[in-house]
Amino acid sequence: MTSVSRRRARPLTAVEAGRAEWDLVVVGAGSAGLVGARTAAVLGARVLLVEANGFGGECLFTGCVPSKALIAAADAAHDAHDAARLGVHVDGVRVDFAAVMAHVKGAIAAIEPVDSPEALAETGVYTLRGRARFDGPRSLFVEGVGIRFRDALVATGSTPIVPEGVDVLTNETLWDLDELPATLLVLGGGAIGCEMAQAFARLGSRVTLVHRGERLLPKEDPAASALVLSALRADGVDVRLGTTLADASRGDGRTTARLSDGTTVVADRVLAALGRRVDTTGLGLDAAGVDLDRSGAIAVDRTLATSNPRIRAAGDATPLPRFTHTAGMFGSIAATNAVLGLSRRVRLDDVPRVTFTSPEVAAVGASTADAAGSDVRIVETAHHDLDRAIAEGRTTGFTRLAIDRKGRVVGATIVGPRAGESLGELSTAVSRGLSVRDLAGVLHAYPTYSDAGWNAAVRDAQGALRSGAVAAVIRLLRRVRRRRG
Repeated sequence: MTSVSRRRARPLTAVEAGRAEWDLVVVGAGSAGLVGARTAAVLGARVLLVEANGFGGECLFTGCVPSKALIAAADAAHDAHDAARLGVHVDGVRVDFAAVMAHVKGAIAAIEPVDSPEALAETGVYTLRGRARFDGPRSLFVEGVGIRFRDALVATGSTPIVPEGVDVLTNETLWDLDELPATLLVLGGGAIGCEMAQAFARLGSRVTLVHRGERLLPKEDPAASALVLSALRADGVDVRLGTTLADASRGDGRTTARLSDGTTVVADRVLAALGRRVDTTGLGLDAAGVDLDRSGAIAVDRTLATSNPRIRAAGDATPLPRFTHTAGMFGSIAATNAVLGLSRRVRLDDVPRVTFTSPEVAAVGASTADAAGSDVRIVETAHHDLDRAIAEGRTTGFTRLAIDRKGRVVGATIVGPRAGESLGELSTAVSRGLSVRDLAGVLHAYPTYSDAGWNAAVRDAQGALRSGAVAAVIRLLRRVRRRRG
């Protein structure tokens, strides 16, 4: 075998890769694999990144980037229609769906070069196009060529769950649409289902959303779920809660769906947003000694190690929280542990998440729902009391903080415009164990939406001044001051 030089990294053929010695082979060039490979290269490792499809993965081609580009177009249409509330009248608003999809594809094309094999080579990462299959605990095959490694990182992602026997779109095929569906049935009321249902309704589709649960966004604060439900219905989405798809048939270019409540919905297209699953078929994990959990995901410990200590996994292929930001962070930790022999552990109690509906829902850490009987208290600023929200006429929403007995911020939920942007500060507070007084003591620019969290912190900190030892000291200082005149 021959060695490779990081200074001359480049795309390789399978034969070339098979002749080299690799410190780390990364399988999958989505967020986890990309960040993991780059991290390992920075640490001086000889890294090979193997990808069967597109470098950039689900987030770039079918997830975060296209969905947010579509949502931006939908929001623009809505703002034009809604401008009259601010005294601005916009006539003749028209959605050119072909142009909207061109914008979506343009966003992908603009970002794609950042994740290309050529860009990766500049960071010291060798790349290989092909489908990998493990044939042993420290070896795999790509295009029929054996490749050996000291360590490996599996980052092969996940695939959408689809109902059997139903012709559906998923987040992987949605972007092939060239015409706006006049009617759209969305299955699932999680983040993707809510985002796409609202976006297509704002672009002009008649949308029905079917969700088996009793509330949308079941992992979020119930008050946040209620506001999103109201927003979707205000945008014309027919939301059916506690309902499932019984069966469906397609004819004359339309789908007739019978629902569990006995009603029938006829739609031009059906979008399945029912979650995601891990499919490791053909990856050869048995030969590598890598175990799966009951759901079929790759079982890992908090250091991202699998049952084979030489193989780690990160991103959607694992049962850990499935977000692009967790994939990147965990991919970096897995690569660092592999290259340096460390045992850094991932943190799961401060993972931020955002649902990009309007209003946005952003949350981190402990629940901000009713804290009765728990060790936390909840403080809140309703956005109808927030000056920036009042000025913009967008007062629907709130910012809630969860505070533990030691006065530390342990969770937060924000519902409102740019909630995801405002969450950053509160995520830092949760991650670093900052107290509510720490947050209250930071000077904030005015007027901003982030004022809401600060105002809640200030009120809570002021409340602590009215009782207990702090209040006694304050009274003492006042008496001393009065005596001195």
